[in-house]
Amino acid sequence: MVDLKILLIEDEGKIAEFVIKGLSAAGYDVTHLDDGERGLAAVLEGAHDLVILDVMLPKLNGFELLHQARMAGMTTPVIILSAKVDLPDRLMGFEMGADDYLPKPFFVEEMVARIKAVMQRKMPDQVQQISLSHLTLDVVSHKVQWFDVTAVLSQREFSLLAFLMRSPGHIFSRQQILKHVWEINFDPETNVVDVCVRRIKRKLERGRDGHASPIESVRGVGYRLRLEA
Repeated sequence: MVDLKILLIEDEGKIAEFVIKGLSAAGYDVTHLDDGERGLAAVLEGAHDLVILDVMLPKLNGFELLHQARMAGMTTPVIILSAKVDLPDRLMGFEMGADDYLPKPFFVEEMVARIKAVMQRKMPDQVQQISLSHLTLDVVSHKVQWFDVTAVLSQREFSLLAFLMRSPGHIFSRQQILKHVWEINFDPETNVVDVCVRRIKRKLERGRDGHASPIESVRGVGYRLRLEA
């Protein structure tokens, strides 16, 4: 296991205690601060491998903290942890430079999975594969393994699946996928996301056991990666 040093910036004591306990049990070294000003100072020191950041903080809110840190050149991965779950808030988080956005309430197991996925994405030279349950994605060859099915993905297909694997179970709209996967401004007439998802599904639904695609369509909303097979 990689010995990660994680900085948790969270002012709610019970949540902080819950996160520290869960991440410590997973083998991570957690430092906790409870206000934005001290959090920003610690972030800029660059002594941590990953930051878990609440939004509603005293003295300096999480969005402004993140914005100032990124403007100062900080490249440490950041996962926002917040009860502000409306789409404008999530988009604001990504625009400020977040690598992921985990809504409250949450399971610590999902937080650990997101930490692993973010760190794998940030360390492509060291990481050869991204794995989640029965799904494995090879970073170098773009091969994907889903139960007994092996397929090679195009660059666009690979980018979309890797993005969904960062946040298993989280529903992403087509607009979010276009923006954060391919940096394409939203065009209501484009069907590039749907076409890409269909291609991935065709490649992965040919197994002997007939397992459904790991990508699930949520009618009228978007797509998510299944938490369970």
